[in-house]
Amino acid sequence: MTAPKTLFQKVWERHEVVPETADTPAVLFIDLHLIHEVTTPQAFSVLRERGLPVRRTDLTLGTMDHSTPTRTEQVFGGQPIAIESAAKQVKQLEINCAEFGVELLNMASNLRGIVHVIGPELGATQPGKTIVCGDSHTSTHGAFGALAFGIGTTEVGHVLATQCLLQTRAKTLAITVNGKLRPGVTAKDLVLAIIGKIGVGGGTGHVIEFRGEAIRALSMDERMTVCNMSIEAGARAGMVAPDETTFEYLKDRPRSPKGADWDKAVADWKTLVGDEGAVFDREVVIDASTIEPMITWGTHPGMVAAVGGNVPASSNDPVFGKALEYMGFAAGQKLAGSPINVVFIGSCTNSRLTDLRAAASVLKGRKVAAGVQMLVVPGSQQIKKQAEAEGLDQIFRDAGAEWRESGCSMCLGMNGDTVGKGQYSVSTSNRNFEGRQGVGARTLLASPLTAAASAVRGAITDPRDLL
Repeated sequence: MTAPKTLFQKVWERHEVVPETADTPAVLFIDLHLIHEVTTPQAFSVLRERGLPVRRTDLTLGTMDHSTPTRTEQVFGGQPIAIESAAKQVKQLEINCAEFGVELLNMASNLRGIVHVIGPELGATQPGKTIVCGDSHTSTHGAFGALAFGIGTTEVGHVLATQCLLQTRAKTLAITVNGKLRPGVTAKDLVLAIIGKIGVGGGTGHVIEFRGEAIRALSMDERMTVCNMSIEAGARAGMVAPDETTFEYLKDRPRSPKGADWDKAVADWKTLVGDEGAVFDREVVIDASTIEPMITWGTHPGMVAAVGGNVPASSNDPVFGKALEYMGFAAGQKLAGSPINVVFIGSCTNSRLTDLRAAASVLKGRKVAAGVQMLVVPGSQQIKKQAEAEGLDQIFRDAGAEWRESGCSMCLGMNGDTVGKGQYSVSTSNRNFEGRQGVGARTLLASPLTAAASAVRGAITDPRDLL
């Protein structure tokens, strides 16, 4: 009789080409390889130098997102991409995909978008798959019960050449979230609270499986937000077992199975739940009802507090003092009411239609505070069209926000969208490291509700004050 298995163990064992030994990592087959313009040039150069083809072009999909401008005139208006390095990366991916026969959603494609948004949107992301990309937030796809993780440029080349990857098996960490989130508290607040509890190294060496009543109650968009930021807790990946919410999301997507193949796929996906009695290496239990709207105050995602709370008076974190100096905060300072300069709604964490709807619900009939710049950047061109069909773009414009084309935008500031030195940015993205959004930029991570409320007040604001 076989021992009970976790979701991670089931997906891992399905994909072992060669099992791990004491001396060698396992060889894993990869079901979907997502690529973009930043981490692929060197990998394709290696293939070219060695005379190797892309092993499985049918399992490889390219998009453009990191370096792409979000200003319409540079995407569709005939103006060149303003940043030379970005223009070169975009052009090189076009050349590489054409030469090697890889499908590419190019700048003009109405399906283009952030790599971790378009995979699920197209139905290419599916339960039980192994999914990799040269981007750490590939963990997003784990929301579907996939084993998805970021890889380095050298590994990108390995997968292009072999459709396999060398990996050592991770440990398992169950994070069980019981109870229900209160009104005004979102999936972003939940995952920030989790990271605050276990720390940015709390998941190191592990794959996290998110479980419990509060996780089951989340939509697919919300589950993607949680899994997206599992990497910020140091985890290799984050996963949620598939269920009816997953199947409903995927049904009739362009690249989802159809007809009898759909029925067969769903029957298989239903087996991708942890067995009763499956043992995890660690488990953390959290009460969802205790979580408040959250915001970061420091220079990594674990430096987080309730919006209505204070910067800690002291911390065991060795970078505590340095973080306060960089952020211009004082130990014990109250967070709510602290002035801000920029608000960014977007990124692979919070740029989906439900995120935009949430922000619009706060902004409708209100104005962005004087002196505050607000950027709203949808995660894909499809989401942009859907938002415009619902009139969300007009709500943002009427409030005084800028409505842009899809892309990573201000999340990482390598595409022309940056925060000025010393400015405070309330951002729905995933990283608040020094200089992440621009040299000297001070990033405060928060939910779309909190970001929109802060835009209206011109200061850090609990969204429940405006809901």
